[in-house]
Amino acid sequence: MDIRVLQYFLAVAREESITKAAEALRMTLPPLSRQLKELEEELGKTLLIRGSKKVTLTEDGVLLRKRAQELVELMEKTKAELSSSGETINGDVYIGSGETDAISFFAQAAGKLQKKYPLIHYHMYSGDAEIIMEKLDKGLIDFGLLVGPVDVSKYDYMRLPVSDTWGVLMRRDSPLARHETIHPEDLWDKPLIVSQQTYVSRDIFAWLGNGIQRLNVVLTYNLIYNASRFVKDGFGYAITLDKLINTTGDSALCFRPLSPRLEAGLCIVWKKYQIFSRASKAFLHQLKQEWDSDGSAQAELPLPKGCGLTSKKYPVWEA
Repeated sequence: MDIRVLQYFLAVAREESITKAAEALRMTLPPLSRQLKELEEELGKTLLIRGSKKVTLTEDGVLLRKRAQELVELMEKTKAELSSSGETINGDVYIGSGETDAISFFAQAAGKLQKKYPLIHYHMYSGDAEIIMEKLDKGLIDFGLLVGPVDVSKYDYMRLPVSDTWGVLMRRDSPLARHETIHPEDLWDKPLIVSQQTYVSRDIFAWLGNGIQRLNVVLTYNLIYNASRFVKDGFGYAITLDKLINTTGDSALCFRPLSPRLEAGLCIVWKKYQIFSRASKAFLHQLKQEWDSDGSAQAELPLPKGCGLTSKKYPVWEA
């Protein structure tokens, strides 16, 4: 299976038209049609439904599109790393993160590194822990920032010396807005908006102390910004982390922390035995310097081979 043909297939999937894809690829229609037909014959699957107005993907085509995107991204990432100059530190750093205010830690590290090496470029992916770990495992990102008690035993990792606080996002004119903190029984009869992540749901429902069947969950979300629009329209109360939605000034929304307090740990992870590019190695070195400037308690962390760092105490994840 030629990577070039996969790029052709992705162009057709994106344009929903073989003709438009040929134009975008700057090639004539017959060769493109032939390449697609040969791809289907090679796989023994029908990938495209060629309609009169547009081309749609079959179920097998949808699967191939996902895998092809991953392969093309990995190829481009590898090419960039190999073409990087041996003398000048340049290239790309790929980062994945859940929704957390702690992403500013990455931003600060990248900002300081950018002053030293302006030819380094950064690529950010957002998603829950499952998505981030999948991208790590496939080599599509270099570092992940995970939120919550995720099993990171198969990675090298560092625990941030801060945590996120769980609470409730609500309208400022809500009756619960008069409370300084929110107790479980305050929410038992309220329309709830909760995260789709399994560990989040488990911890939240444990904190609520009530069976899911007895709670009124009206919406689940994976991006709190979208969920906040439902909150603003009075659809329900969103259980979320602090500082993800602006509730200052004339905002119609406010945030109240949970009581008893519920926090989410934060962990930076990367693959064990990772062979780092010069750019990602420099970024890890910058993260190390950020830790060195922090006065928090630290524990021993095995550093990956080839990272250019000496063994030292670093914050670790407490599962």
